[in-house]
Order: sequence, then C-alpha cells, then structure tokens
Amino acid sequence: MNSQLKRGTLELCALSVVNRGDCYGYELVNRISKCMEITEGTIYPLMKRIKDSGLIDSYIVESPEGPPRKYYKITEAGKEELERLSKEWFEFTESVNELLKGDYDNDSGE
Repeated sequence: MNSQLKRGTLELCALSVVNRGDCYGYELVNRISKCMEITEGTIYPLMKRIKDSGLIDSYIVESPEGPPRKYYKITEAGKEELERLSKEWFEFTESVNELLKGDYDNDSGE
C-alpha cells in the first residue's frame, strides 16, 4: 500500500481497533497487520499523538510473561472522532470508487 495512503488512514485504523476493546501496542500492530503492513516503530509515535489529543487513554497491566504492558483505551472524544473519521472515510471511498468506475454524471455541471 502506498505509504501516503497508509499514513493518512492509520489513526482511523488504530481508533477502530481500540474501540473494539482495550489492547497493548504489539497486539494493536498484529491486528492492523492483518490488513496492511505496519511496524511497531510506526504505531507507538501514532499512539502518543492520539493520546496527547485526548482520543485514547493508557494504563499499565502487569504481565506474567514479561514486562508490564501499556494498554490503550478509547475515550468518549475518541469515539466521537472515530465516528467522524469513519463517516469521512466512507464518503471519500464511495466518491473515489464512483470516479474509478466511471459512475458519475458528466452532465451534472459539477
């Protein structure tokens, strides 16, 4: 996937995954990686930006298998932003799909 396209959609993807349930960074990377290539080095700066924006919170949980894990949880503001970004994404992709398929009216004057 083109890196510019990916960069523009990662916040939406991360919020969507965290909205389905709290998760830690490596788990988040694994879930997103099922749909697109992503590295841990990409996700942690993104999660910091999202946290600084108030869209997610984090908390530490002790792990029986190693060091403590930082879990991410979506906030109410994050849910609102996810809804806004999702709506914007679906409108955008619908428009691009129509254009690519040629499903537009050339006589509409738009």
